[in-house]
Amino acid sequence: MENGDSLPAAAAAGGRVRLNVGGKLFETTVSTLQTAGPDSLLAALATRSSNRNDDDEEGEGGEPVFIDRDPEIFSIFLSLLRSGRLPSTARRFSSQELADEALYYGVEGQLRAAMSPPPFSGIDASVIATVRPASDAVPTAFSAGAGDGSVWIAHGGQISCYDWGLAHVGTIRTHLDAVTSLRRVWSDVAAIGSETSPGVHFYDAASARRVGSVHWSDPSDPRVYKARVAAMADSGDSVFASFECRHRENCVLVIDKSSLRSGSEIGRNSGNSAKSLVPTKLKFIPENNLLFGSSVTSGAFGCSGYIRLWDVRSGDMVWETNEPGSGRSSRFGDSFADADVDPEESKIFKVCSKSGDVGFADLRRLGDDPWVYLEEKNPSLRNTGTGGGGGGSGNNITTLLIHCYRKQVFVGREGALEVWSPVKGGEESSVCENSYTHRRNYVDKEEGTSSRGIISRMEGGGERLFVSREDVEGIEVWESSNFAGAIPVS
Repeated sequence: MENGDSLPAAAAAGGRVRLNVGGKLFETTVSTLQTAGPDSLLAALATRSSNRNDDDEEGEGGEPVFIDRDPEIFSIFLSLLRSGRLPSTARRFSSQELADEALYYGVEGQLRAAMSPPPFSGIDASVIATVRPASDAVPTAFSAGAGDGSVWIAHGGQISCYDWGLAHVGTIRTHLDAVTSLRRVWSDVAAIGSETSPGVHFYDAASARRVGSVHWSDPSDPRVYKARVAAMADSGDSVFASFECRHRENCVLVIDKSSLRSGSEIGRNSGNSAKSLVPTKLKFIPENNLLFGSSVTSGAFGCSGYIRLWDVRSGDMVWETNEPGSGRSSRFGDSFADADVDPEESKIFKVCSKSGDVGFADLRRLGDDPWVYLEEKNPSLRNTGTGGGGGGSGNNITTLLIHCYRKQVFVGREGALEVWSPVKGGEESSVCENSYTHRRNYVDKEEGTSSRGIISRMEGGGERLFVSREDVEGIEVWESSNFAGAIPVS
């Protein structure tokens, strides 16, 4: 408190407490203040008040507790403690102002719960904000891995951190010219890499300094030199980083989180063909202890690439598909443009480069051709020409992206975003152990949506989906809402 010489308290009869906040008098109950939690300032005031007896000279008629803070915001918090909801007057203040005051009173948990968006549903999603760093505002990478709706954005050689309320909490200047890989591996620590500079580097946001670096090296092989990072993922105890050298030697290096030292190598390749390129997407599957990796390249004859699964404990590859190659006998020539894995549903999803169709493979039923394709029920809304115009276009990788989050599959088609959501029952039950099919919806289909720019990256975090677009400043923040512009087309 501001008047730290003493802490008077008004213990009113019936457990009432009188407070003077910024010159405005409030009267509430001990039980209401205790709702703030045992470690809060308000609970401390309530405890002190309840311990005074009714004959204390600072009782109901005594001097109320003085708190030198904003009375309007305190009124909002008092309403929050009473009802569990924010009153309409909270709209007068920014999330940063409310968060700062909540930290002082010790009610940040209650404020976060009240301000959190509803459970994320792609079919009801719309853009609620665009987070733009102050300088070099075109994002080069971002990470929403904390799971609380916060996001860290790399722009140039800097990382700007935004909390659960999307308020800016700090910017770190790194030693790299351009951060192109970013993974938040702890609440305050990020792993970063660059396509132009070697190594994985760990930065602590609290101290704004580098706390460790890891390089891929092999004294027996002179080609392994100044390896750069292409993708990253992490588990509870490890960071996985795919490295590529100038001679195209590549591997996935396992880094121990506790010591920030390199460990084993996974999937080492020479990188001389599409089947041995460096993985550009990594994702850990905790239930199976598997690491998902994929890579796609585009040429005169279309897209080609691979999807692989490695056992993290042994480092062995347990399954792979190469396109063109294996795993596409039912759709020859229509190789995937992007792929992702849904750990919750134990499925791999891909989007085809020519047709734009979405297919999935069950991790429990993998084989030479495990793909099942999701069908559009409305013939007039099938993906005619959305795959980039055929194999010779050479731009399929940038126009088609896929991302799995919260049992939903999001597909970026140039500037448009769609979602495939699970629906109970359906014909797919006969080919899938889980008894549901997927329904397709266009998200935020307002006029001019595609002019926003080509979607370059998607990542879910908390009850949000974060989307970046090529050469466009800032990160779009998507939340579900009853007023979103989703159009069901099934």
